[in-house]
Amino acid sequence: MLTRFSGFGLQYLWLQYAAFEEIDTKDYGRARDVYKAAIKLVPHKLFTFAKLWLAYALFEIRRVDVTAARKVLGAAIGMCPKPKLFSGYIELEMRLREFDRVRTLYEKFLTYDPSLSSAWIQWTQVEAAVEDFERVRAIFELAVQQALDMPEIVWKAYIDFEAGEGERERARHLYERLLERTGHYKVYVSYALLEAATLGGGEDEEGNEIEGEAGDAERARAVFERGYKDLRARGEKEDRALLLEAWATFEQTTGDEAAAERVRAMQPQTRKRWRKAADGSGALEEYYDLAFPDDERDANPATFKFFQAAQAWAAAKGADGAGGALSYDLDSDDDDDDDDEGEGKDEGEDEGENGDRDGREAGEGAGDAGEAGQAGEQEAMDED
Repeated sequence: MLTRFSGFGLQYLWLQYAAFEEIDTKDYGRARDVYKAAIKLVPHKLFTFAKLWLAYALFEIRRVDVTAARKVLGAAIGMCPKPKLFSGYIELEMRLREFDRVRTLYEKFLTYDPSLSSAWIQWTQVEAAVEDFERVRAIFELAVQQALDMPEIVWKAYIDFEAGEGERERARHLYERLLERTGHYKVYVSYALLEAATLGGGEDEEGNEIEGEAGDAERARAVFERGYKDLRARGEKEDRALLLEAWATFEQTTGDEAAAERVRAMQPQTRKRWRKAADGSGALEEYYDLAFPDDERDANPATFKFFQAAQAWAAAKGADGAGGALSYDLDSDDDDDDDDEGEGKDEGEDEGENGDRDGREAGEGAGDAGEAGQAGEQEAMDED
């Protein structure tokens, strides 16, 4: 147990010990023995230390013994494979420009864990560096068929590769395949921008500039329109709003005012609404909802026309400086209370005025009756 704990807790002490023997005492044989002793102490079936294996292999490289370094790393990935060990071994072979060995290592690496998206992308980058583009495409095709940890970055790398090679049709086909798997708004935005972008171009071997293939703004708009309809059918309001925002930005870059105005007319408005609380108490809670013009038009045609006319009136009024635009926010409770208090006050004043008028009329009637009584008494006394 003590030796096992020593291998686990004091690995850096073993590395410092080996470095001391190599650098200070120049005893390379003893340094090698230190590495071997440290590796023996680690229970590799339970865990391992990639740093220890890589340090041992680099020591052998410094001793100009590539075969010994390969044996060390080969034993490491055979006994306890880890992504860091594979990456270190691949980096070593890349430095030695042994591309066939690199391919073999990537095959073993991705056989060990085919879900590592970053490893697939790194392999394609190696093949692209040696300009083996058909192999790059074959690797990407294998990658997209796996259960990846981050499939979006693999698809993006695949599409970027084809776009970088000026293969618009291939990139378009990849987007169509990706949309069969996911309908995320970012895919539609990226697809549309690809259609509008210029692909290819650059310089030839003699330094002459090559003109690229220009994009098509109408195709881009068609992709935006398709994405908007798809998101609307699925009820993705927030994604629709984000797609419209990206679409509006695109139209600003094209300079087409008519198209930009059309997209602005499709923008949603934020409205305050009420709904029953989720706790089942029956109380109402407020929330904010996105109201799209086309949804309002389909759901309430008459109301939509009314609001359109009201908005046009408010816009014209605001242009004349007589007021602002319409607001769809509900009145606050304070305003309602103020209105109620005002109405109560007015009613109280009306009742008070009526009461005073009735009182004056009653008083006048009583005075007339008193005067009539006094006149009668005087007439009686005169008769007597």
